[in-house]
Amino acid sequence: QVQLVESGGGLVQPGGSLRLSCAVRGDANAINTMAWYRQAPRKEREWVALITRSGYSNMEDSVEGRFSISRDNAKNTAYLQLNGLRRKDTAVYYCAATSSRTGLYDYWGQGTQVTVSS
Repeated sequence: QVQLVESGGGLVQPGGSLRLSCAVRGDANAINTMAWYRQAPRKEREWVALITRSGYSNMEDSVEGRFSISRDNAKNTAYLQLNGLRRKDTAVYYCAATSSRTGLYDYWGQGTQVTVSS
């Protein structure tokens, strides 16, 4: 059984920063790639970033250069550093992980709210 627990969301002014964390509870060997998605009000959920177990990462174009993803396998935790936040970054941010068995994003966290507002 695997659970993903996000933390670090909150209210921040435009231009500000936040660091989101995603902790893996349970069998960490059951997951492979970890990723972040977000869902803004009245919009579809969209992919933001991913990082593999070996450290390869990729970012969505609109956040490239402002956000960064990292992972500490010893702590079974992934991070999303959000810099230069804009109002349009306001969303619920979800952590997800692929199953080592299926290769699909079978594991999802409960989400953490990020609100960018002055």
